[in-house]
Amino acid sequence: MNFAFSEEQEFLRETARRFLEDKCPMSKVRELMESEDGFDANIWQEMAALGWVAMTIPESYGGAGFTFLETAVLLEEMGRGLLPAPFLSTVILGANTVLLAGSEEQKQAVLPSIAGGTLRLALAVTEENGRWDETGVELVARRADDGYRLSGTKSFVIDGHTADQLVVAARTEAGVTLFLVDAQAEGIERSPVQVMDQTRKLADVRFDDVVVPGDSMLGPEGDGWRTLERVFRIASVALAVESVGGAQKVLEMAVDYAKVRIQFGRPIGSFQAIKHKCADMLVGVESAKSAAYYAAWAVAEDNEEVAVVAPLAKSYCTEKFFSAASENIQIHGGIGFTWEHDAHLYFKRAKSSELLFGDPSYHRAMLADAIGI
Repeated sequence: MNFAFSEEQEFLRETARRFLEDKCPMSKVRELMESEDGFDANIWQEMAALGWVAMTIPESYGGAGFTFLETAVLLEEMGRGLLPAPFLSTVILGANTVLLAGSEEQKQAVLPSIAGGTLRLALAVTEENGRWDETGVELVARRADDGYRLSGTKSFVIDGHTADQLVVAARTEAGVTLFLVDAQAEGIERSPVQVMDQTRKLADVRFDDVVVPGDSMLGPEGDGWRTLERVFRIASVALAVESVGGAQKVLEMAVDYAKVRIQFGRPIGSFQAIKHKCADMLVGVESAKSAAYYAAWAVAEDNEEVAVVAPLAKSYCTEKFFSAASENIQIHGGIGFTWEHDAHLYFKRAKSSELLFGDPSYHRAMLADAIGI
């Protein structure tokens, strides 16, 4: 593999950074945090016009046909700017689930609309038990003359309150099965959840005997968890790369502040304790970057190593992000704890990213299983 980014990838990075700094500075992020939807529809349409939403969707379905590496470059910049947008839910989780499990008719019906920015998906898997494994899926899909009827509640659904369609994991007689459901269907009740990180909105979705036709099933009945395992590996790598962007940003914030904050007549960056903190942050960020992009390469190549490197990158990179965000607050001192300063926004995103798709301990257990320990 080539460890250097191509000219096109570097141009994509520069373009994405300029766009996000212009369209979604931290003042805009704070505004969207307070909104119910949690994202700006105009910015989403501009992202679609730039081809970001279509990046990894094949050209045969209206996409741009790039590899996951190009998407990873975007994700790093989104993490750097804490972009509030349904990118993870729609592009990473939703589109990949349809790509992996959908029929040709389902792909043709859904993916071009995602690529064009007119359709948003949300993946509804976790429930009140908070589990990210197969046994956590308890929502029931009962056979009926008109298809299936879904009953139960999904929790912590990313962008579940604003999605146009939901990919729902339900338990049938054959096991975990996926369904593509209209989010406006009768019997569905969606409610936003107040969580620590308001830059990424979550929702509870209640299904009260919701009727779905038989042709809404994604993939064979009972085969849903096998698909979700692959999707969660991709999403784990996406979250790892996003965390690298956030970690790089808080490192820069800490170093910049250490250069200008004066104590005892000298910049605090001249003190050994602060130097060591910044040096440790740098080592953590660079090692996380290596892990994240190796995992991104494995996803792009559909390499068998994904089963190993995805949980490794997710657990390591999110932990390093949280560590860097914590040290950034410490270096800033009292001001770092205030609402007005942006340090706490990165701290909250880092902690939520640690827990999303399972905490580091859960992913280390997956890694141990993958390597036969």
